[in-house]
Amino acid sequence: MGNFLAGKVVAVTGAGRGIGRAVALAAAAEGARVVVNDYGVAVDGASPAGEVAEAVVKEIEAAGGHAVAVADDISTMAGGQRVVDVALSSYGRLDGVVCVAGILRERMLFNMTEEEWDPVVATHLKGTFTVFRAASAVMRRQRAGTLIGFTSGNHQGSVSQANYSAAKGGIISLVRSAALGLHKYGVTANAVAPVARTRMSAGVPTELAEIGEPEDVAALVVYLLSDAAREQGITGQVYTVAGAKIAVWAQPRELRAAYAAGGWTVERIAEFLPGSVGVDPMPMLERLREMEEAAAEGRRPNAQ
Repeated sequence: MGNFLAGKVVAVTGAGRGIGRAVALAAAAEGARVVVNDYGVAVDGASPAGEVAEAVVKEIEAAGGHAVAVADDISTMAGGQRVVDVALSSYGRLDGVVCVAGILRERMLFNMTEEEWDPVVATHLKGTFTVFRAASAVMRRQRAGTLIGFTSGNHQGSVSQANYSAAKGGIISLVRSAALGLHKYGVTANAVAPVARTRMSAGVPTELAEIGEPEDVAALVVYLLSDAAREQGITGQVYTVAGAKIAVWAQPRELRAAYAAGGWTVERIAEFLPGSVGVDPMPMLERLREMEEAAAEGRRPNAQ
């Protein structure tokens, strides 16, 4: 065992499988006491099974660590609060939360139903909010703590996962808001956009040139939970980890602007917008066009 997180208490949602499980195991190996949360559902959110979280607790305990299971659904306010309450009742404090829990219900936007939209947004975005909300109240009193949300490169957009992409984009804005609102209380907030082999990534239709294992992601998360990251002032950031690669995403900012004395009319916008303000190319759209061209020519698109 290491000591990056010695003495800390960390709660991890979606910790029964995949990246969440890897994060829980890694945090425990680095000295943290861990609250393992998992509702135990299938990829689409169906068939909950509480024993999934318990199995990870047993793994941690077998390795000499300390952990407790919470099988609550964090898409509810009560479920998010329960994760935090169990941390406090079991260990007396809470130093970090990592919100990995998520589901997929894939459908083209024009065919997507409310039943396919709501649970995905609820699990990813609201599930991050419920835990962040409960945890931040504790961390504010402690004057210390770390919030970590999980996003995706698909926050740029997706062909057939508008629900997922919208939720992941929302998580980035939630993390940045938490970083701003909690800075004066000594609380940091960051997001991780992983590229790793999991049951959720198994259905990706293209071959990924840069992809790693859940353990790669867990190493970054442990660092972000540590005092070392806090001392470096790391907050409000979005990091991608894909195997050997770690990258940081740019903060939103204006690229170009134009001004009109006396205000804008439709005619003046038509004159100035294309040339003076222009557009910011959309990488995902360019990639989609390359894939469509390759398909039309009967060849496999180049890996990205």
